[in-house]
Amino acid sequence: MTFDYDGYAGAYLRVDLSTGQIQKHSLPSEWVENYLGGNGIGIKILWDEVPETANPLGPDNKLIVATGPLCGSPMPNSGRMEFIGKSPLTGIYGDANAGGQFGPELKFSGYDVIIFEGQASEPVYLYINNDQVELRSARDIWGLGTYAAETRLQTIHCDPALKTALIGPAGENLVRFAGIQVTYRRSAARCGLGAVMGSKKLKGVAVRGTKGIHFKKPKVLESFSLQMHKNIRRNEFFPGIQKYGTSGLVALMQPIGRFPTQNFRQGHFEEYEAISGETLREAHLVRDIACFNCPLGCDKMYSVEEGEFAGCQTSSVEYETLNSLGARICNRNLEALLKANEMCDDLGLDSISAGNAISFAMELAELGIWKESELNGLDLSWGNYHTAIQLLHDMSYRQGFLGDLLADGAARAARWLGRNSERYAMHVKGQDIPAQDGRAQQSMGLAHVTSSRGADHLKAFPTIDETGYPSEAVRRYGEQYLPDLVNPLATRYKAMLVKDGEDFGAIVDSSGNCKSGGTFVMAEIYWQEQADAIAAATSMDIDAQKLRQIGERIYNLQRCYNALHGITSSDDVLPWRFTKVPSPSGNARGSVCHLEIMLPEYYAIRGWNPDDGLPTLKTMQRLGLEAEYQRMEHAIACGATKAARMFLGWAAPYTEKVEEIT
Repeated sequence: MTFDYDGYAGAYLRVDLSTGQIQKHSLPSEWVENYLGGNGIGIKILWDEVPETANPLGPDNKLIVATGPLCGSPMPNSGRMEFIGKSPLTGIYGDANAGGQFGPELKFSGYDVIIFEGQASEPVYLYINNDQVELRSARDIWGLGTYAAETRLQTIHCDPALKTALIGPAGENLVRFAGIQVTYRRSAARCGLGAVMGSKKLKGVAVRGTKGIHFKKPKVLESFSLQMHKNIRRNEFFPGIQKYGTSGLVALMQPIGRFPTQNFRQGHFEEYEAISGETLREAHLVRDIACFNCPLGCDKMYSVEEGEFAGCQTSSVEYETLNSLGARICNRNLEALLKANEMCDDLGLDSISAGNAISFAMELAELGIWKESELNGLDLSWGNYHTAIQLLHDMSYRQGFLGDLLADGAARAARWLGRNSERYAMHVKGQDIPAQDGRAQQSMGLAHVTSSRGADHLKAFPTIDETGYPSEAVRRYGEQYLPDLVNPLATRYKAMLVKDGEDFGAIVDSSGNCKSGGTFVMAEIYWQEQADAIAAATSMDIDAQKLRQIGERIYNLQRCYNALHGITSSDDVLPWRFTKVPSPSGNARGSVCHLEIMLPEYYAIRGWNPDDGLPTLKTMQRLGLEAEYQRMEHAIACGATKAARMFLGWAAPYTEKVEEIT
C-alpha cells in the first residue's frame, strides 16, 4: 500500500461485521487533501455510504473511527480522535470526540481510520496488534461495565498497555445517548454512538501499536511544537485550568447566570459552592491525569473516602457533569455526584443527556404530568440524588417504564408521552442542550442551534465572550470588534464568532489536537499555527487560507447531510425558555437569546439561503461540492427529505411561551 503524505499511518480498515471480513486499504489521498482526517473524513464516508434511509440502529449505518494528522504528534494535546455515524439520538449527523491514549495508539499500530459496517450475529471485539487484526468473541465481556471489560481484555492479551474503546451496558441495551469509553477513562459521549456499537454487537476495539509515525520535517515540527507548549504554559489562564480543569467553570458561570438549574428555569444554583471545582479539589482530589502529550493535565482522579459513597473512584468530573447531575437536578451532594459520574463512565452514558433526562422527569413530576403507575415508586422531587442514581441504572438497563422511556432521551420521550411534556424537553434537533444558557451568552445560544450534531457547545465553542477575554479577542480578531465581541450579552459580531469557531473547530476535530488545550481555551493556536504544524507533519501544500476552505467544506457537507434528513432553518430554534422568558439570574437578569438578530447574519456570512438555511449553489461550487449540492436538491425535490424526516423520532422544541412556576 502506498500513500502520498507523512504524518499519517497511511492505511484504513474496513470491517464487515456481518461477514467477519476485514480489508486493509491505503488511505485515499483525496480524503486527506479535501477533508484532512477525523470528522472531516468521517462526514465524507457518511455522505458517500450511509443514505438518509438508513436506520441508525440498523446494519446500513456505519461507525467510523478516525484520527487526524496531528494525532500522536509532538504538538500539545495531540491525543484526540473521533467517532462518527448517524446518531440514534437525533437521526442526523453524529460525532463524538475523545482524548486519552486510544487515538495515538491506533495510529501507532498502522491505521488512521476504521470503518465498521453490517451487524455481527453475536458479540465481538476488534483486536489490533500492528499487522495482526482480528475479530474475536466478546461473549465473556458482554454485559460488563467499561472498567471491568478493559481490565479483562488487558488480562486476556497479557498486555497492561493495551488501549481500548468500549461500550458498557447502556450501549448494549441501545440507550440512545450511550457513549464510548476510551483509555484512560475518557468519554466519546455525545450523539449515542455507543448504541450504534451495541446494535452491531461490537463491544469494542483493543489496540496495541509500536510502529510510530514518520513526519516530513521532524525537527521543524519538534521545534514548533515546543514553542506551542511554552506558549500554552505561559498563558495567563494556564494555572487555573491546570489546577481545576473544567470544574473551575462552576464558580465563573454562576455570577453571569450561565449555570443552568432546574431544567434551565434559571442560570444560578444557590448551593453552587458545594459542587464547585474548589470544593471538589479540596475534598476529593487524588492526583492529576493527562491525556497524550498534554502539558495541562486538566483531568483529575477523585475518590470518596467515607460516608454513603465511600470507595467511589472516578475521573473526568467535568463542568458539564457537575451541572447536568448537580445543579440541573438541584443536587448539592458532591459525593453522590462523584458516584453518578463513576456510573456514567462505567455504564457508558453521556452524562449531559442522562442528567437532562432526569431533570425533564423531575419537572414533569412537579407539574403532575406523570401517572403514579409510571414511576415505579421513585420520588422525583428536585434534588433527590438517590432517585437520580437509580435512574442511571434503570436507563442503562432499560428497566421499568420510566427507565425504558428515558433511555430514548428527553425529546423522544416527550414525543411518545404527549400530555404537553414536549414543553419541558430542552433540546435542539433531538440533542440535549449542554450546560450553557443563550440568555447569558448570546453566542452560545446561536452555537446551540447551528451545531451540525444538534445542541452543542463544542462545535463553535465561543469561549472568548464567556466572561470577556479582550486580550485573546484582540490577538485573534483585532481591536475593531471590541467591546461587543467580548460582551456575552451583545449580539453584534456573534455570527462571525460562531461561524469562525465552527470552521476552525472542524479543522481541530479533523487534526487530532484538543479544543481545551490551546486552540480555543487559551487561544494560542489558530489558523496559521495549525497550518504550520500540519505542513511540517505531512508535507501537504497547506496554508491558513486552504485550511479555512477545508473547514468550511467539512461544515457545509455536515449541513447538507442533515438536509437529506429534512433539516432546515425551521429546526434552528431554541426552546421557549431561552427566547421567551427573561433570565432571572446574575448578569443575565432580564435577557433573552436573540436568535432573530443573529441567525440571518449567520446565514449571510455562511452563504446559506436565508429562507431554508441551506448552502447555496454558489457556496457549494466554491467549496468543490457541486455534485453534493445537486444530490441535496434532488432529494428535496423528489420528497425524499420529507420522508426521511418522519423517522427522526423526536418532538420539535416547543417555542411558544409557557407560564413558569414561581
